[in-house]
Amino acid sequence: MAGYLTLEGLEKRLGGNPVTRGVSLSVDRSEIVALLGPSGSGKTTILRLVAGFEAPDAGSILLDGEDLTGVPPQRRQFGMVFQHYALFPHMTVGQNVAFGLETRGTRADQIRRRVSEALATVRLDGLEERPVTELSGGQQQRVALARALAPEPRVLLLDEPLSNLDPTLREKTRRELRRLIRSIGITTLFVTHEQEEAFDLGDRVAVLHRGRLEQVASPEALYESPATRFVATFIGRSSVIRATWRVPPGEALLPGSAAWPAAGPGGLKEGEAIELVVRPEGLSFSREAAPDAVAGQVTGKRFAGRVAYFDVALASGDSVEVLAQPGAAEVGQNVFVRPAEGGPLPRAYPPETKE
Repeated sequence: MAGYLTLEGLEKRLGGNPVTRGVSLSVDRSEIVALLGPSGSGKTTILRLVAGFEAPDAGSILLDGEDLTGVPPQRRQFGMVFQHYALFPHMTVGQNVAFGLETRGTRADQIRRRVSEALATVRLDGLEERPVTELSGGQQQRVALARALAPEPRVLLLDEPLSNLDPTLREKTRRELRRLIRSIGITTLFVTHEQEEAFDLGDRVAVLHRGRLEQVASPEALYESPATRFVATFIGRSSVIRATWRVPPGEALLPGSAAWPAAGPGGLKEGEAIELVVRPEGLSFSREAAPDAVAGQVTGKRFAGRVAYFDVALASGDSVEVLAQPGAAEVGQNVFVRPAEGGPLPRAYPPETKE
């Protein structure tokens, strides 16, 4: 695994419990990689290991071939933007940005130049004397970013940098952050639990679950070709149906004998019990019974503009979500559900096991 920033087999235990389990990841120069996962998946721990705030129990961290595993944080030349920004409320904007440079013993003339350049980069030039407490949330986020960029770091680390903003400001600031990072061309690793944020900012997304790296891929590949059941159900909207695998040609036999074409991860055997993950846009309503149609009843409906999401309880006891026109069905109506023509194929996985 070769890359500009490389994580090799990172293991971390807290209180005897594994937090990360053999995480290996390669980030190319100037690439933006998102660490995405639910709470407790280990993503923030990985960022702290990379930053040097914590030491791994096993594994190594390399930057451009140099092993940084035992190097203290201040010598790693990484810029860090914390979740709560960690700005000093009694300081001005310029003083906040200059703080890291001053602690490094940077010359005064260089501090002035870098502070000015960093604020210009984040479009806050001219606000050096403004008290940081007078700034909006989005502006404070950019001050934190300018402070991280002022020492000219080799890697930028972001820990849920937009989580404190309201939804409207978060979307606007996300677009600005994406523009800034791409214009600078700095290698970036950031943590988020928001899929939209990960997909919008990341060139690639690393999905974590229970301390393991499930899949690393582009947003499109994660959605269209999830490698594991967890990724399939965690990314986007989906439903899970119990079924049986049939080969050839590769299809799922649902209760009631309806057969749906499906994609499998490989290694599935004839007659094996599977869990079929289906996207709402991969299903449609049928006006009448058909060989590939499953009977059900609409139990819920959520309007979403020109489309609606329908909850359908199948006769088998499973439930699915169907994306269709708002007038396609009503709550309480008996319907038939079948694969949508041209929609994404359902994906088959072995039943999930509990650890």
